[in-house]
Amino acid sequence: MMNSALELANEYLRLGGHRLLVMDDNILSTQSWEADPPEAETFWKQEIEILAPRQRNEVMSFLPSINVS
Repeated sequence: MMNSALELANEYLRLGGHRLLVMDDNILSTQSWEADPPEAETFWKQEIEILAPRQRNEVMSFLPSINVS
């Protein structure tokens, strides 16, 4: 799954996705300050959001990250 997770993250970013990884107390989530282009939003909903939490976290781990302190 690691390569698939990386491929999904790369494709989302290639489509112009703006979500950033937020890791707080080992809990992964995403944050975005601007809306994704329609193609990236659709890709996220159809390809990433539907994954099991563990697989979704794997994809999110390949997104650019911001630090939370």
